[in-house]
Order: sequence, then C-alpha cells, then structure tokens
Amino acid sequence: MLVYLSAIDHPADRDKITILYELYRDAMLRRAWQILRNQQDAEDAVHDAFLTIADNMKKISDPGCRKTRNYIVTITESKAIDLYRKHQRNPTEPLLEGTAIGETEDQVINTLAECILRLPERYRTLVYLKYEQGFRNREIAHIMGIRETAVRKLDQRTRERLMELCKEEGLDI
Repeated sequence: MLVYLSAIDHPADRDKITILYELYRDAMLRRAWQILRNQQDAEDAVHDAFLTIADNMKKISDPGCRKTRNYIVTITESKAIDLYRKHQRNPTEPLLEGTAIGETEDQVINTLAECILRLPERYRTLVYLKYEQGFRNREIAHIMGIRETAVRKLDQRTRERLMELCKEEGLDI
C-alpha cells in the first residue's frame, strides 16, 4: 500500500487510493486470478493495476460509484491479459523435473535454493535470467555477452551441476 501512496503527490488522492484499495483489492484479485489461474501472477497484475490507477487518479471522481468500479476492473483485466500474453511469448520451463518422494514442498524448495546458492556465479546468473525472469536464450546471450549456443551449453551444465548438488543433499529429483 505504501508504494501506491508514495506514487501520489496530492493528499486527497492518497485518501482516494486508500479507499479504492480497501474497496476493490479483493475483487481485483479474483478477476486477475480468473484470467491467470495463478495467485502470484494475479497479485502482480493487481499491483500493476494499482500503479496505473495511481498515475490516473484525476480520472476517478467518486471511489464508490459503478463507473469507478468498471474502470478499475478494466485496468485489472488489461494488466492480467498483458501478463498472460507475456507468459505465452516467454514461457518459463521448470528448472528440474519431478518431485522428491517423502519431502514436503517447503523442504524441497529450501534444499533447492541452498543448492542454487552453491552454484558458481555464472550458473546462478543463468538460473536467475532463464528460470526466474523468463528470458529466452537469445536474450540471455545478449545480456551475458556470449553466443546463444554457449547459453544452451551453460544451461545444460547448470542443470547437471544442480542435479549433482541436489543428490549430495539427499534430494532425489
């Protein structure tokens, strides 16, 4: 909430964004989730929508009216669809396939995170760019200053090393 308030200069608009947040946040999350089917992505879409709303406070006269609600839902839908299209253009692939039997999801995530931190910096950079940010090999090559074929090889080596580290930690993936 503080992020949205800091984006607004006028005190009356700060009060208005607070009211909008309280009135519509849940409805916005539901609508974004209907489009994206992922809670984190829905929260990202709502965040982006609130930033857009904060930039366009002059268009909102009465926070409680139907016109305002429609405006806010339209912005949320637009942000959710933009995020959906982004994921369609740049699909992220799982870093490792499968799950460990007998491990809770949190244990697996924590162990995997520890293993990633033990990777060399270059491998960690690839993991971040490809699996966290969703960049394609061509984009990663440009960012890292290497050829696309080198990115593919680096990805292969990163996966192999990560599998080794996970096995050392008793994580059978």
